[in-house]
Amino acid sequence: MSLLTMSAQLAEGFLITVEIFVLTLLFSLPLGLIVAFGRMSGCKVIRIISKIYISIMRGTPLMLQIIVVYFAPFYVFRMHVGTGYRFPAVILAFVINYAAYFAEIYRSGIQAIPKGQYEAAKVLGFNRSQTFFKIILPQVIKIITPSLGSECMTLVKDTSLAHVIGVMEIYVVATNQMARSRGMIYLVVAGIFYLIMNAI
Repeated sequence: MSLLTMSAQLAEGFLITVEIFVLTLLFSLPLGLIVAFGRMSGCKVIRIISKIYISIMRGTPLMLQIIVVYFAPFYVFRMHVGTGYRFPAVILAFVINYAAYFAEIYRSGIQAIPKGQYEAAKVLGFNRSQTFFKIILPQVIKIITPSLGSECMTLVKDTSLAHVIGVMEIYVVATNQMARSRGMIYLVVAGIFYLIMNAI
């Protein structure tokens, strides 16, 4: 296999890794906020369901969740899914996993705001949505940014778990090319990619 072909495959793996990262954030951040509201809901049923969801997602390995999401349509519903389902399955598994972590980050940030902030907003005539979006949310974002940053760094590295159902992200491409060429350069390139992504 030529160097040009290997480089093209490595670039393709890089793009798939970035897609997993971006799509996971795009869907899990808002979903996490919804789950956080459910976790803090005044309705006991919603609160319990949200708590169970968070416990399962945070208490089981992401790799296991990827496998379950990929094979569940067949074993549960007897649906035959082709290889085209691999990437959507990875995204779905990553989104529901990271939404649980983001939900707890959101919840801790929201509950860190003193109750006096809500009372002051009420005195000033703000309604509940104005209070949340204009007063509470900006402070929450400032509080949770370091934790969100840490989760994003974890997500960059977790993208390598997509290989468990055959998604050819950069880690898989690098290891395959290392086996063919009997050289470490491709793993080094993959490692540099992870470092750059985490630095960003």
